[in-house]
Amino acid sequence: MKLISVAQEHIRQMMLWFDDKDSLYSWAGPGFRYPFTYDSFIEDLNLDALISFSLVNDTGELVGFGQCYRRNGKCHLGRLVIAPHFRGQTCQIAPSKTMKVSHYLILALSEQGCEVLELPLVSGSVSLFVLNHNLPALNLYLSLGFVESQYPEAIPIDNCLYMVK
Repeated sequence: MKLISVAQEHIRQMMLWFDDKDSLYSWAGPGFRYPFTYDSFIEDLNLDALISFSLVNDTGELVGFGQCYRRNGKCHLGRLVIAPHFRGQTCQIAPSKTMKVSHYLILALSEQGCEVLELPLVSGSVSLFVLNHNLPALNLYLSLGFVESQYPEAIPIDNCLYMVK
């Protein structure tokens, strides 16, 4: 597994992962248009302003996607998604070590994001938002050591939690 630059073919594949407004909203938030076109999807991803990576396996197959940017002095992760057929699966990251694909995406993106943003990867340096009803994502973040934290201003999305690790 490795993080690479986002390719057009990855965008087209990701578009197939969201077939209703609710699933898109849970992933991308209120600023993403639905229904979308290829052009609106690209525009709403804001690829020029956000650090974006595709997670691919050893055969080059798209496994996941994530973005990060500096927010309140932290590496803020966003739009984290695993391809539907890879959800719950594990990957081999060393000869005798495996981890869940979702864990790998978040850990690798945190590391790469902090490096690119020139932030130390220390306790409290990575943040994200999650909708409180998105239990699979919430449980994933909790299992990785994220904790709910007070956001310094009002969060403009209902039922949204701010988490820090």
